[in-house]
Amino acid sequence: MKQVILAKRYARALYSIGCEQKKEKLFGQSLNSFVALMAKRPEVKDSITNRLYPQDVRETVIDKLVKAAGFDVPVGNFFRLLVKKRRAEILPEIAESYQKMLEEAQGISHGTVVTATKTTKALTDKIQKILEKLTGRKVELETSVDESIIGGMIARVGDLELDGSIRTQLAGLKDSIKGR
Repeated sequence: MKQVILAKRYARALYSIGCEQKKEKLFGQSLNSFVALMAKRPEVKDSITNRLYPQDVRETVIDKLVKAAGFDVPVGNFFRLLVKKRRAEILPEIAESYQKMLEEAQGISHGTVVTATKTTKALTDKIQKILEKLTGRKVELETSVDESIIGGMIARVGDLELDGSIRTQLAGLKDSIKGR
């Protein structure tokens, strides 16, 4: 939990600098590309996070990586700060928090739709439009199939949950028959 809070603080700091310079999207892309590099090449992650390497070696490695990638000066300084403060291991969480801030500023929400059977593209688009109308935001949907809901669907966007599944309706009917 502490890592998530810390990641949000670092992400907020970089985001505010990005907004000042009108480069918040570029900074987000830089963060995501560096996190992807760390995931693709474990030796890169190890070279900047492993405490068995002396601090000056880790700082030299990050300097060379920043220079080779050609990151903007504030982003490069941000990566250097993370290595210096021994926080480079939370870069994926920082990138995730940063992306959420960027999407929030753009009015984008993520949602999920669970159905008993696979939905068509037309139905998914219709559901998306309805959810966008309900939330007043652009909604990016992920769909999944769960046969245990029997029929209908469950849609979630942020705190909003619309459960029109047969399973839930049957449970409600069962409770009303029992007299609850």
